[in-house]
Amino acid sequence: MKERLLQNGRLLPALEAALADRYELHPLWREADPQAFLAAHGADFAGYIASARLGADAGMLAALPNLRVVSIVGVGLDAVDLGAARARGIAVGYTPQVLDDCVADTALLLLLDVARRGSEADRFVRRGAWAGGAAFALGTRASGKRVGILGLGRIGRAIARRCAGFDMEIRYHNRRPLADVPYGYAASALELARWAEFLVVAAAGGPASRHLVSAEILDALGPRGFLVNIARGSVVDEQALAAALAQGRLAGAGLDVYAHEPQVPEALLRLDNTVLLPHISSATHETRQAMADLALANLQAFFDTGAVRVAAW
Repeated sequence: MKERLLQNGRLLPALEAALADRYELHPLWREADPQAFLAAHGADFAGYIASARLGADAGMLAALPNLRVVSIVGVGLDAVDLGAARARGIAVGYTPQVLDDCVADTALLLLLDVARRGSEADRFVRRGAWAGGAAFALGTRASGKRVGILGLGRIGRAIARRCAGFDMEIRYHNRRPLADVPYGYAASALELARWAEFLVVAAAGGPASRHLVSAEILDALGPRGFLVNIARGSVVDEQALAAALAQGRLAGAGLDVYAHEPQVPEALLRLDNTVLLPHISSATHETRQAMADLALANLQAFFDTGAVRVAAW
């Protein structure tokens, strides 16, 4: 008999097809009243799968009293109540590493775009300003500059390797220095921001890092500094960021993540010195397929052996 699996939110079509082939799959997103459905049928499911954005919060876990495994398609676990899952003995699998390169590529895309004003220049050409004889403003060189990486995990290291290719001087801040990297260590996020010309946020999300990039950090980065965020929107104080950009206390920002996705603060939308992407850092055919394959492998491994292939702890 096939295991019953609850799917929260849409996933890659090929993954949905593979899940439907292997399991008795129920798409919660098709229910007109998901809460009523969970109240009536939540006890039927042994497995659960969702994107990292939707995760599995305390309410969802409580609604699934016989849940044994969670498979998250993504690397961020801040939307998963790991404490509740661990307390109940629920295995949690996720998909790290397979998306590192594409996320790091996106960080460099944002860094170069906001510094050289690429998206702004595109808008300038499309509205006819260049053909009309207007001059476009100068950008900022990225090569050879100082880049601070806030969070030197797998993705942070991939970003650092790419920055090294642009002859950038690299420093980082973690909770503790790392022995196996050649980059300079800053003892605090504030120290890193004071030193850097570009600050790239690659820190994990969650309550511990909420608004880690505060008004104080932005002011330390300064009017010639640039912020890039490919981590989680919650890590940056968006209100403080919008004010710093509007008031010229920060040169620019490149963002792929926001605190309340898909909503982007109107104050950021109005600014030309921002590059705003719709959370696409892992959105390539190759990476999304690799994530889907690993999410599926986590489920299959659990139901075959009792352990996911890549566990959250």
